[in-house]
Amino acid sequence: MPDPVSILGVKVSAVDFEGAAGKAMEFLNSDEPKIIVTPNSEMILAASRDEEFCRVLNSADMVVPDGIGVVYAAKLVGRPLSERVAGFDLVCELLSRIAGTEHTVYFLGAKPTVAEKAAEKCRECYPGIRIVGTHDGYFKNDDEVIAEINALSPALLVVCLGFPRQEKWMIKNRERLNIKLAIGAGGTLDVLAGNSTRAPEFYQKHGIEWLYRLKKEPSRIIRMTALPRFALKVIFKGRKYK
Repeated sequence: MPDPVSILGVKVSAVDFEGAAGKAMEFLNSDEPKIIVTPNSEMILAASRDEEFCRVLNSADMVVPDGIGVVYAAKLVGRPLSERVAGFDLVCELLSRIAGTEHTVYFLGAKPTVAEKAAEKCRECYPGIRIVGTHDGYFKNDDEVIAEINALSPALLVVCLGFPRQEKWMIKNRERLNIKLAIGAGGTLDVLAGNSTRAPEFYQKHGIEWLYRLKKEPSRIIRMTALPRFALKVIFKGRKYK
C-alpha cells in the first residue's frame, strides 16, 4: 500500500474500497492475526486528544477512511484519498466474498440477541456463509469470550463494541486470538440484524449520512458537533502532524 495519510496523528491507509477489500482478503490468508480499524471524523478527533487511542489506531494493520469527513481532511492536509471506505460496506463485501469458502465468521458485540439475529439474516443474504458463533457486547471477562472464540477458530471476527472499546479490545488481545482477521465495525451488527437502517443512497453518495442520522435521532446533535470541530482542528493544526 502507498504511504498512509496522517490526519491529526492517525495514519489512515491510502486505499480505495476495492484495494481495502483485496488487502482484507490477503489478511484472511495470513499466518498471524491482522486488525482493521474503521475511523470516522469523530474517532480521529477523539484520538487527537487521547494518546493511547491514537496509538491503538496506528497499531492496526489497515486503517480505512470511514467517513466523508476523513476524505475531505486528507485533501486539506495535501494527501487526497480517492474515496470513503465504509466499515459496514467492507464487512458486507467480505461476507459476500467468503460465502461458500472454508473461511468462518464470528460476530461479537451489540445488545443481547442482536448478533444472533444478524447471523440469521446473513445466512439468508449470503448463502454458504459459515457463521460459527456470536456473543453480545455486554461482557466483563475477556478470558471467557476469547476462550469461546478460540475454540471455534473463526477466520473473520467482526467486533462491534463501539469506539474506543472495540479498537482497544482488538489490539490488546491480538496475540491471544486464534483468528486471521478482526475488524472493528461499530453499529454493523444492528444494521445486519435489521434493528437500524443505513441512510438512503442519496445521503451516502453526497456524504451527508450524518444529516440523515440527525433527522432520525435528534438527540445525536451533541455528537454531531464533532464534525465542525474536527474540520477546524484539521485546518488549524493538521499540518503539524504530517
